[in-house]
Amino acid sequence: MSAPSVKLLLADVDGTLVTPDKVLTERAVAAVARLKEAGVRFAITSGRPPRGMSMLIEPLQLETPMAAFNGGLIVDSELKVLDQKVIPEDLVTPIVSWLGDTLEATWLYRGADWYVQVRRGSHVDREANTVEFEPKVVTSYEGLAKHVAKIVGVSDDHQAVEAAARAAHERFGEHVSAALSQPYYLDLTHPLANKGEVVSYLALRYGIQKEEIATIGDMPNDILMFADSGLSIAMGQADDEVKQAAHQVTDSNAEEGFAKAVEHFILDPLRS
Repeated sequence: MSAPSVKLLLADVDGTLVTPDKVLTERAVAAVARLKEAGVRFAITSGRPPRGMSMLIEPLQLETPMAAFNGGLIVDSELKVLDQKVIPEDLVTPIVSWLGDTLEATWLYRGADWYVQVRRGSHVDREANTVEFEPKVVTSYEGLAKHVAKIVGVSDDHQAVEAAARAAHERFGEHVSAALSQPYYLDLTHPLANKGEVVSYLALRYGIQKEEIATIGDMPNDILMFADSGLSIAMGQADDEVKQAAHQVTDSNAEEGFAKAVEHFILDPLRS
């Protein structure tokens, strides 16, 4: 696909749109504004909950739907639910039990709430700082199986997280989608709650072809949206698997890779 036919850019958030310190830079904001001036819509998707994406709405002047939980929950700029895909209720307890035996910690996302069993557990402070709200601490996830959008397995043993992702597919088959949103996070969602489905949703909503959508990301859970879009861009810090799945590679998110990708791969061709 030639870049001039790009009508919408769908971006991952952490590792892509923001810096390693979770900062939205002035150059990134300016790049999104220039996209809109050029007639290219801009949308975001993330493993974050909706509330954890809301701080991006004002600086980016977002008008498109936001796909939270990797597409499990799609909301508008007022956080009104437009589409929702939840994990089958009868699988929540088996998944939680299995993850508890496999990785260091397990988190639950249900509606607008984030649940943990240990407040000072691995990466909880990091996540609370990222999403800008506190989790609810519970002693058990019993009674919380309805309307669960995402279950996260957490571990600093990155090989164990990768192994768990493979094992999840073997154990739960087509009933869940399992992908890494960070090297230390394994996200389990509804099988159709993935970023490839977000591309399809946006194409249908705006009456455009999927080939007219560009995507940019850095993690294995971004590969599905790469496969469904006409132009895919991997961040410079992404691993080889992600880079090989993309059409183009930009600099890292510590080096304004997002803004550079917008400028070089989308805006520059529009002017030629």
